[in-house]
Amino acid sequence: MNRRKDTLGHEILQVADYERALSINGYYAQLSVNVAGVPFWMSDGEAFAYCRMVRGRRQFILVNAVTRAKQLAFDHDKLAAALTRATQRHCDGDNLPFRRFDLASDGREISFQIDSTRWSCDLVSYTCLAQNPSSKVHEENPYGSPPVENDPKEKASSPDGKWLAYINRHNLFLCSKDGSQDMPLTWDGSESNYYWLSTLSWSPNSRYLAGYRFRPGYERKIHFVESSPTDQLHPRRRTMTYPKPGDVLTVSHPVLFEIGSRREIQLDNNLFRNPYELSPIEWWEDSRGFTFEYNQRGHQLYRLLEVVAATGEVRSLIDECSKTFVDYQPLNMDQECTGKIFQYNVADGKEIIWASERDGHEHLYLFDGRTGELKNQITKGKWVVRTVYFVDPVTRQIWFGASGMNASEDPYFIHGYRIDFDGTGLTALTPRAANHHIEFSPDGRYYVDVCSRIDLPPSLVLYRTTDNSELMQVESADISELVAAGWTPPLSFHAKGRDGEADIWGVIHLPINFDQTKRYPVVERIYAGPHGSFVPKSFSASAEPLAQLGFVVVQIDGMGTNNRSRAFHDVAWKNLKDGGLPDRILWHKAASANYPWYDISNLGIFGASAGGQNAVSALLFHSEFYKVGVANCGCYDNRMDKIWWNEQWMGWPVGIEYSQSSSVDNAHRLQGKLLLIVGELDENVDPSSTFQLADRLIDAGKFFDMLVVPNANHGVPGNYCELKLVDFFVRNIFWQTPPNWNADSIEPLSRCWMRGRDGQKLISSIESHK
Repeated sequence: MNRRKDTLGHEILQVADYERALSINGYYAQLSVNVAGVPFWMSDGEAFAYCRMVRGRRQFILVNAVTRAKQLAFDHDKLAAALTRATQRHCDGDNLPFRRFDLASDGREISFQIDSTRWSCDLVSYTCLAQNPSSKVHEENPYGSPPVENDPKEKASSPDGKWLAYINRHNLFLCSKDGSQDMPLTWDGSESNYYWLSTLSWSPNSRYLAGYRFRPGYERKIHFVESSPTDQLHPRRRTMTYPKPGDVLTVSHPVLFEIGSRREIQLDNNLFRNPYELSPIEWWEDSRGFTFEYNQRGHQLYRLLEVVAATGEVRSLIDECSKTFVDYQPLNMDQECTGKIFQYNVADGKEIIWASERDGHEHLYLFDGRTGELKNQITKGKWVVRTVYFVDPVTRQIWFGASGMNASEDPYFIHGYRIDFDGTGLTALTPRAANHHIEFSPDGRYYVDVCSRIDLPPSLVLYRTTDNSELMQVESADISELVAAGWTPPLSFHAKGRDGEADIWGVIHLPINFDQTKRYPVVERIYAGPHGSFVPKSFSASAEPLAQLGFVVVQIDGMGTNNRSRAFHDVAWKNLKDGGLPDRILWHKAASANYPWYDISNLGIFGASAGGQNAVSALLFHSEFYKVGVANCGCYDNRMDKIWWNEQWMGWPVGIEYSQSSSVDNAHRLQGKLLLIVGELDENVDPSSTFQLADRLIDAGKFFDMLVVPNANHGVPGNYCELKLVDFFVRNIFWQTPPNWNADSIEPLSRCWMRGRDGQKLISSIESHK
């Protein structure tokens, strides 16, 4: 059918176009079959499970690696009914509210986590019970004083069962199991010098007790007004502890006690004088001492320290230093949030495998654990280790994931490899040019590989570790109906960055019914947080809503993001306003030169969180290129945001660089069109950051749009915000007036997100657009 066009040649958008754009992903989800998610192993090491998508329904599949038996893990509808009874909230068998579970050894019970509650479910009677919460007294809070006094009733038992340690009135006490002896180990405890039960750690031989003593720092609070509570008429005030860059931190100091003599062994703090954080204490198995990791304030020195139990001598085993920052994110999949450098102890610390960027790329090193001397570099080259899957100390081999080794491929694709401790025997395990996610069984006998690309649906394969032989093709996705419905994968594109050497990689999401003879305006979805890389590399049966309205939507990883060389990463240091934007501009120009349909004359950009800051920075510092932006819950001044993320990249002490990167201090530069979105209850990024930017824009006489969402937390997700974003780009890039969504003649768009569930009206909309 012929459709009216505006003065720029763009088709005039109708309500049906919005319906299609906003419900397309619900429709596409119904057209894929057997799309496997990330697998997870049962604790027995013989079976693994995964969630697969079948026409929009989530199914948990259980596979026995030994027998190759494959079946539904349980009756999904019965489990949903049991959870509905137990929680008094409706649960849908096609979309159960958990992502993984563990199976009892007899196969009759599973356990899983929903929010903060652990549940168990009997698979015979299908009854679910909430399990007792963890017995931990308090979560460790390295930033301020303990929220409440330690409970003297909670105790830490020695391995031999003879002694119980506890905290009373901030002091450490020791009592015998039979109650005949009860005595203080310390007398100096107070609110300003306290001990904490959750940090206590007994030596395996029960001769020593170690832990941490704390001197509290400044306990910064931020405040919220919940304007529209659901349970009362009037607003409610909320408060939370939220340390920010430059704040005085709580200082922790390890303490060590010899139980037989009831004496404290003094520890010298010369090697850890200015901690940002000290890791939990870990004893050697032979009780000769313990280790902890020292992350120095400013994140330029990270140190593995050992304390000799008999003498209290403190010595450094490994020092990791940087003129910019030490990236201490762990490599283990199961250590994702621990904030510790990867470390593997061989033979009770006789040797230590350690991850480091000391040669300019993330690699593995083997140290002598007794002397701290480097024995050899295990992995080497202009590529990076991304994760460690499994270490076998008997065969002295490591299985790991790495990217950037294959020159002809996208340098972010993760492949699996095996290597010997001495750096020889490097063996590639995943020859297919794709992104690979590998999960090893707990005992290392098997591993499963999910392999996909943005243009290749996932396959799931089981392998035997000893010879890397394929044992079973577990799952292979079918997307034939998806493709027939008009879905197309994004285009992969790369161009040289600002240094003229590094390739900058990104993807291009094309409009529906793409016609290469037309010109399409470009909008960039940005997230340039230095903690990772963010352009999708694996398959997704989804589409960008904006692309359904006639925009080209792109995602790019510029310099300053992670998972490339150290030089590539260091661009972000004390320079978060950069956001890789100079590289992104070159990428856009290269794409425009390569594709005649790629129109960057009125370039848009949007992002959330760090991406919100990036989007505003684009308009402020590159106004000649970026014209229209939407920023959601950004940290527009890094002095206003949480301490751990911002001091990591912007440095400490707080210097002029914070002001130079501040969108608030540079608000007067705004020239383009800007929409700010913020949730009033954002607990991740202080919402005051958005209000301070708005205040400064007003002072500078700058016009902008702003949406404050009542009761919303970080990211402000939701259909309403998505529609506001779409409308903003339609108005300011297409220069079209969107429909009057309040008109009686228009069905509330809140319903159109559900339209994809039956697909009929959506199919008609797609057909009419052709």
